[in-house]
Amino acid sequence: MSYPPKHYQETNFNHVISTIKAYPLATVISVKDAKVLVTHLPLTYKETKQGAGKLIGHIDKANPQTSLLSNGNPCTIIFNGPDSYISPSIFESKQLPTWNYIKIHIEGSVSKIENAYDVKESIVNMTAQLEGLEQKFVLDKNDVRMERLIDFIEGFEVDITSWEGKFKISQDKPNAEQMLAKSALENSEPTHKLNYINSIFDS
Repeated sequence: MSYPPKHYQETNFNHVISTIKAYPLATVISVKDAKVLVTHLPLTYKETKQGAGKLIGHIDKANPQTSLLSNGNPCTIIFNGPDSYISPSIFESKQLPTWNYIKIHIEGSVSKIENAYDVKESIVNMTAQLEGLEQKFVLDKNDVRMERLIDFIEGFEVDITSWEGKFKISQDKPNAEQMLAKSALENSEPTHKLNYINSIFDS
């Protein structure tokens, strides 16, 4: 692939997974009769014995895209990591303005989660992941509110068939200037995301 340039192509799948976990709100794209349907949904990553793994989520049954998230239909999913305008003013050398970003593009085949128990379990697991280490809230799958919710949503899982990491983080610049660009990226993000950014630059 000639685009993006090779130095912007992320080949470390662990970086892809860490991006998904740090920025789980995905753009889910389906196509039907030449019409593009797009929904923004949080997704969680599940490792599998074979292949690149699965993405798990749920969607409102009233959403017109729901019918396409089943039967092995193809879909495209985008995860948006941190991004920031990079001003030439931060560099000692003369540079042009640019925009740095981390994006994940995934292709996959999607199937419906048929069992209501499995859908509830997926929501419990998603909540635990989103709560993070502090776990200030623990969702009980037997919560009566879950029982009411389950009639209005549909769970689905996406088998990842291909992935592409687009990591434009000033890799074309000397290390000292890349670290200045890193600082600009860090300043654009909440404090709790800094460990993620450090992991990308340090490995």
